[in-house]
Amino acid sequence: MTKAHILILTDLDGTLLDATTYSYEAATGALSAIQTLGATLILVSSKTRSEMEPLRLRLDNRHPFIVENGGALFIPMGYFPFPLEQAAPRGDYEVVEIGTPYVRLRTALKEIGGDLGCRLRGFGDLSLEEVSDLTGLSPAETLLATQREYDEPVVVESNGMVWNRLSAAAATRGLRWTRGGRFYHLMGGNDKGVASRRLIAWYERRAQQEGRALITVGIGDSLNDLPMLEAVTYPILVRKPDGSYDSDVQFPHLTRAEGVGPVGWNRSLMDLLPTL
Repeated sequence: MTKAHILILTDLDGTLLDATTYSYEAATGALSAIQTLGATLILVSSKTRSEMEPLRLRLDNRHPFIVENGGALFIPMGYFPFPLEQAAPRGDYEVVEIGTPYVRLRTALKEIGGDLGCRLRGFGDLSLEEVSDLTGLSPAETLLATQREYDEPVVVESNGMVWNRLSAAAATRGLRWTRGGRFYHLMGGNDKGVASRRLIAWYERRAQQEGRALITVGIGDSLNDLPMLEAVTYPILVRKPDGSYDSDVQFPHLTRAEGVGPVGWNRSLMDLLPTL
């Protein structure tokens, strides 16, 4: 029987990338193993397309990728040998848009802040210097991070703000919140799981045509990764910078990696891949 194809979906910040330095150096062993095995690595992030394209070049990653918490799927033109449902050509990609347009998110954020009487500051309210201070990104990287299309990272400046009040205020507008490593995120009906399942279905279809099985692995560190982790066969949670695991990410069959960010990422894959 033809060898199964391994599909690995990974979060970036705090997972493959160090939460402070944004380096993937600690993960180079597993990255090499993935290449040797002929496995496919899919980058799934709250980052923008503008941020992810330079990283893909550095990683020599030519596969589809998922931006802004599942806001859209970018598939290199001609990557799959069949038409992709709801995909539209854009430059070198076929793009499937799942998320809500950014301008609508910005309007809703102002309304929610007014309704709840609290200060909600999104990237659209912050200067480039403020975003850089909050993220630790360079000025050039910060500019790419603010080129948002489907997801608004938000600083909630109220210690007493209750999550369920934020959720309810978003829900009345057909929107929702999630939480990443640094920010709350306001978005539409998208999440990393919706986009991941769509992409996995295409890989399964291609694997069937090739007479192969498909094995799926997912790695993340935060609540916004939960839908993606639930979509795969082998879900892995890495430790946060303080050594803890996100307590909101819990479900059966979840592997908790020994190690923070890319250290845990590397260790868990080096243990798992030889068994698949």
